[in-house]
Amino acid sequence: MDQPTPQFAISPPVEPMLARLADALPEGGGFLYEPKWDGFRAIVFRRGSDLFIQSRDLRPLDRYFPELREALLANLPPDCVLDGEIVIPSPHGLDFDALQLRLHPAASRVAKLAKEIPASFVAFDLLSFEGRDVRTLSQADRRVLLERALTGAASPVHVTPMTRDRDEAADWLARFEGAGLDGVIAKPEDGTYEPGKRAMIKVKHARTADCVVAGFRWHKNGRGSLIGSLLLGLYDDRGNLHHVGVTSAFSMATRRELAHELEPLRDRALENHPWREWASAMGDGTTRLPGGQSRWSAGKDLSWEALRVERVCEVKYDHMQGDRFRHAAIFLRWRLDKPPRDCRYDQLEVTTPFELDKVFGAGRSTPA
Repeated sequence: MDQPTPQFAISPPVEPMLARLADALPEGGGFLYEPKWDGFRAIVFRRGSDLFIQSRDLRPLDRYFPELREALLANLPPDCVLDGEIVIPSPHGLDFDALQLRLHPAASRVAKLAKEIPASFVAFDLLSFEGRDVRTLSQADRRVLLERALTGAASPVHVTPMTRDRDEAADWLARFEGAGLDGVIAKPEDGTYEPGKRAMIKVKHARTADCVVAGFRWHKNGRGSLIGSLLLGLYDDRGNLHHVGVTSAFSMATRRELAHELEPLRDRALENHPWREWASAMGDGTTRLPGGQSRWSAGKDLSWEALRVERVCEVKYDHMQGDRFRHAAIFLRWRLDKPPRDCRYDQLEVTTPFELDKVFGAGRSTPA
């Protein structure tokens, strides 16, 4: 016999409220500022012993984080819906690589990782409380209810820090990156919860780096005539060139121009290319290579073309994930004046580690 469908105050799935990117924190009052967590967005539905965790793309997350069920049931009110982020803390900050490992099809592997690298849940909004839909309440009122709902909550369940002080939020933007956080979110204090709408403001760390352009991928709609992305590299102290990410946000006209401009650099590019071993590794299941497939690539064509290591470009990036750019970098300009060998890791800004317990303990509401 089929199990009855759990009845929550708000029925899943619910599109999460989103944020639009800005270059700076908004001026003036009327905002609640919070750290931007670098994890998996999750909306948690709880009624009695029934619990459901929904991902940003409206899919179930429960099976990948079995260790959170008991913790959420122990710390959440019996009838509520919370919005937040699943993260994995480590001694060096948040570990997004470890988080990605949890999306594994084998239940035995998930269970093993759940014990070895347990996850935490950070709540930052409230959609339902005591069985009542509160999405039409203001952000400020929902924050008060969120703190009430999670009074006494214990690790691994946390309430995100919040401040109304713009200067403190700017300090967070500078300091919290060392904990692996991804910026600051500004929420209009009188705003309602708007599913699927970019009703918040996110300010992320932005820096520039000079990178070697060591290869490219063709655009899916113009193989042979349109560049899809440029493959970026940085040298380490031993002179090894590492693939650190891509830059890909080009107009169609620019993609065509790049194909023509880079064509001469394709000639005999693999003869002395530092990544030539990777070209021969295509198809062997290797991951984390410019042309390698992984479980995250969802079948996309990641084949790549080598370029002679002669070109340098300046890109804007937000932050590093290990030795790679966390997100695609933004192309700024060519650096024809800079030799590729000068594109080294040591040019990157280093952030001081900031203990996560200081982030979690950064304070709850600052009085208005």
